[in-house]
Amino acid sequence: DVTRLRRSISMVFAIPTPLPGTIYENMTYGLEMAGMKDRATLDERVERGLRQAALWDEVKDRLDKSAFALSGGQKQRLCLARSLALEPEVILLDNPTSGLDPISTATVENSLTELREQYTIVMVPHSVQQAARVADRAAFLLDGEVIECGDRQQIFLDPQHERTNDYVTGRFG
Repeated sequence: DVTRLRRSISMVFAIPTPLPGTIYENMTYGLEMAGMKDRATLDERVERGLRQAALWDEVKDRLDKSAFALSGGQKQRLCLARSLALEPEVILLDNPTSGLDPISTATVENSLTELREQYTIVMVPHSVQQAARVADRAAFLLDGEVIECGDRQQIFLDPQHERTNDYVTGRFG
C-alpha cells in the first residue's frame, strides 16, 4: 500500500520549508490531511513533536504566530517537529544543519541523538565530522557506488577500504 508506506516515512530537507500560517497550523497540517480532527489529540501531537525537536520551550507561548517569524534554526526544528508529529517509522534528513549556526546545529544533533532511540533516521550529513558524531551506522558512497558500510567505529576509526579512509581523513572531499 503506497499511501501507508508514504505515511511511514517523513522527509526534512536542507532548506527549512515552513508552510504559510502559524506554528500550530504548520504542526497540524499533515495530521489534518491524514484525517485527524480531535483537538486534544492534535494539541498533544503538537507539543510532543515540538518537545522532541527541542523547540517547545522557545515557541509554546507563540503557537499562534507566523512560522516565518522563526529563526533559521527554529524553522529547521519546526520542520523536524512537523515530521515527528506524524509519528513516522523512518525520518529522512537531507543536510538538516547545512545552513545553521553552530549552536542550532548542536541543538538539532542533540535532538537526533535522542530521537534515534525511537525512529530509524537516515541522514545525509553536513560534514564527515557530523556523521561521526551522530551516526550509529554509516555508509560511504562515491559516484553512486556504496564503497563501505558499517558501524560508526569501523567506518570512522578503522575503515576497511582505502577510498573510505581517504575521505574520512580529509584527503579528498
